[in-house]
Amino acid sequence: MAVAVLCLVTVLYAGYNLFIKVSGGHVPVTATTTLLATICVQVAALCASAIFAAVLLAQGGHSFRLSSSTYLFALAAGLCIGGAEIGYFYLFGNVGGIKPMAANVAIPAIVIGTIVITMIVAHFLLREVLSLWQVAGIVLVVGGVVLLFVGGRGGSAGHV
Repeated sequence: MAVAVLCLVTVLYAGYNLFIKVSGGHVPVTATTTLLATICVQVAALCASAIFAAVLLAQGGHSFRLSSSTYLFALAAGLCIGGAEIGYFYLFGNVGGIKPMAANVAIPAIVIGTIVITMIVAHFLLREVLSLWQVAGIVLVVGGVVLLFVGGRGGSAGHV
């Protein structure tokens, strides 16, 4: 079951990344901000969560009580993803003087960067074990990001 959920989350996260790229490609040249698109993403996410909550409530037998720490860290995660979404739309939307980046460069660089940062933080702050193979993987991944940028000449792209 965990593998199925992992695959579903991966597909949904890829869709999230690609749909933001496509949305950013439709930003009018007269736009000075993409903030409302970011809010649209958040409202859609809230709707998905509300629908899931309604299904769980209809099933019954679920406990919705969480600790204050759970809510605190969930709020922090929300602030991070909100800031990331704002940044995504600026990377892809041709606003703020930023030339749009190609999805095949920007998204892998962001996702791979996220993996590297997560592994390092998990090791040093969460005290999770980081094997020599994982360190070698981080080095290879960072090298791959460099190749993406060199091969993509910085990743600029036109609108989709």
